[in-house]
This record gives sequence, C-alpha cells and structure tokens, in this order.
Amino acid sequence: MNKKKKSKYPLIWKKGNLFIEIFCSIPNIATGILLRTDKTYFVVDPGDGILRDLNRNLNPSEILEISDVFITHGHHDHIGGLWSFLTYMTVMQREKPIDIFYPEGSLEIESIIAALLQVYSRDIKFKINLRKIADEKSFSREGMKIKPFKVNHKEPDFESGKAVPVPSLGYKFLYEGKSICYGGDTAFSDNLAKHAKDSDLAIIEAGAVDDSEMELHMTPEQAESIGESAKEYFLVHVPEKR
Repeated sequence: MNKKKKSKYPLIWKKGNLFIEIFCSIPNIATGILLRTDKTYFVVDPGDGILRDLNRNLNPSEILEISDVFITHGHHDHIGGLWSFLTYMTVMQREKPIDIFYPEGSLEIESIIAALLQVYSRDIKFKINLRKIADEKSFSREGMKIKPFKVNHKEPDFESGKAVPVPSLGYKFLYEGKSICYGGDTAFSDNLAKHAKDSDLAIIEAGAVDDSEMELHMTPEQAESIGESAKEYFLVHVPEKR
C-alpha cells in the first residue's frame, strides 16, 4: 500500500544507506533538500535558507564534504540560497571542487556563479564546476546513479499573457537498490509519471491552487495520481493557503 506523507516540514525519509530531508518546499518562497548516503552529501534545489538548515543538521566539516548540487530550474525559490551557500564554503576555506548540475539554458544559475567569481576572485580556493544537462543520459556520482529527465514547467510571460517553457528537470536518484524520484516544479508530465512509478519514494509537487494553474503546476489530484504509483510519496510545494 502506498504511504502518503503530508507536507509538514521537515519531511524525512530513510531506507538503508539512502537518506533525504526536505527542509521546506513552499511556492514562491523556498525549497531546500539534503540528500545523503553513507559516502557523501548532496544538496538539491538550494533555495533561501539552505545554509541555515544545513547548519542545523550538519557540522561545518560535514557541510564542507558536500560534493554536488542538483538544481531542477532557475526560479528564485529553488536557487535563492546558492550565493550564501557558496560564500560560506569560501569563508570556511573549502579546497575541494564542487559540481553544480542544472538544466541547459538556466541563465540565472550561470549569472550567479559568474557574479560570485567576480566578487570573490581572490578568496575562492575551490573550483566550481558547472555541469549543464542537455539530455536524459544517466551518470554516477559518489556511487549513486542519477537519471535526469525533462519535465513540463512554465512561467507566465506578462507581455504576451501566455505561459512559456522554463528549462527544467526532474532527477531520479538510485543507490544500493533504493530509488528516490524528485520531479521539481512541473505541470502534469508523462515523463515524471514514468520515472516515479515503482520508486521507493516519489517527491511530487502540487502547486496549483486550482485548475486555472494546471499549465504551470499540478493539482493535488494530479500529484496524487503519480505518487500512488510509487511505494511511498511526499506531496510538496503545496501552497500554504488555498
């Protein structure tokens, strides 16, 4: 039987050596996720507050061991804490490189890193590797297999009055026979449904207040229809007031 977890944060899930904590996922405000194994730490969608939340859960030496950052798209509520996160690494004199994975075309992320390198050119002692993802080819990091997949996220274009596509991805993380599927922000997506099916945990956004927003986000009913295909699921990015 599928077990649904309500979006009261933090949301925590652990199976074997695979652990995830969703600090928050609130539309237009922030998202922040810590993913870890017995070998390493990853950050997913470093929204505003990510540094505070990491420091509540990890000690400074553990934060310095974070090897990779995975970003679903460039909206502020998913990358608003990237600057402070990397600045903290600079202040703490990190030396090891860090890899940032993100969808090709996300100019917001590239702009943040370019500005950071300009401002702190004398202070940064570690390399920031920007890893643009242009396809759905799987890759491995620290013993974990990562499968990126395209989703269907849009944003309003106020000049045209239409919704326009945003470069956006979901990620499926597989480790020691366990799997977590995270869809990021998206309207209903057959691709997300495919990757969520039979996952040990599916993390599904339900950000549409009503059917009028279905072009941008999923309704709770749509999100639940996908979540029910996984062994367990979280509904996230649910508006605090409906």
